[in-house]
Amino acid sequence: MAEKQIGTVSNYFDHVKVAAIKLAAPLKVGDTVRITGGEIDFEQPVKSMQIQHEKVEKAKKGDEIGIKVKKKVRKGYKVFKK
Repeated sequence: MAEKQIGTVSNYFDHVKVAAIKLAAPLKVGDTVRITGGEIDFEQPVKSMQIQHEKVEKAKKGDEIGIKVKKKVRKGYKVFKK
């Protein structure tokens, strides 16, 4: 299955290792995402996500979500769904 870009990193909070992602397509807990940009390229499952500090199971296009990430990311990095 081809990867589809589903969003862009809009912010990163180093102290909690959370990326804010502006979604261009729906995403749900359990999906696997790949984040690329600069010298970073990694995959990870979405274990949990939040919108405005509220835990959610799924998010739709246009939402801005926060997910914990295993590597430091920067604004503008691309987010794909596997």
